[in-house]
Amino acid sequence: MTEHAAPTPSAPVDPKLELMANLLKDIFAPFEPEMGYAIDEVSLTISPKDIVAACKLAKENEELKFDYLRCLSVVDYEEHFQVVYHLYSMKKHHKMVLKVNLPKDNPRVSSVVSVWKGADWHEREGAELFGVTFEEHPNLAPLLLYEGFEGYPMLKSYPLGPYEDGS
Repeated sequence: MTEHAAPTPSAPVDPKLELMANLLKDIFAPFEPEMGYAIDEVSLTISPKDIVAACKLAKENEELKFDYLRCLSVVDYEEHFQVVYHLYSMKKHHKMVLKVNLPKDNPRVSSVVSVWKGADWHEREGAELFGVTFEEHPNLAPLLLYEGFEGYPMLKSYPLGPYEDGS
């Protein structure tokens, strides 16, 4: 008896999402992005060396006008880190996601504080909790942890000590 894998379920893509994907594909073509969909957003994965230029393009392009960085987060995958930039246009009312993959042994990417001042806190958090260096950041001082804290507590590899309830 031969086993067959079940087909991967897929949902129809919203026509507006397809329009956005086509627009982004054309505008970001110089960055050779890997395109994907995440629920109701188009996501582009680009090279870390291109992040500042891609973010400036996303903000300044007349068809995009991504003037708001909704969130910047770091994801700890087994083989790499991923920095995720969730963008929104207050004027156009559309959104997208930019992503960059970083090596585990030297996770470095340029800061985008020069593009969106709101990236400041998010990048500091990513540096403090995951160990990602955001180059050219004006002040990567710790936000959440005490001075002298060792390690990066949001890493999947961070050792969890024994839990004491305290009651």
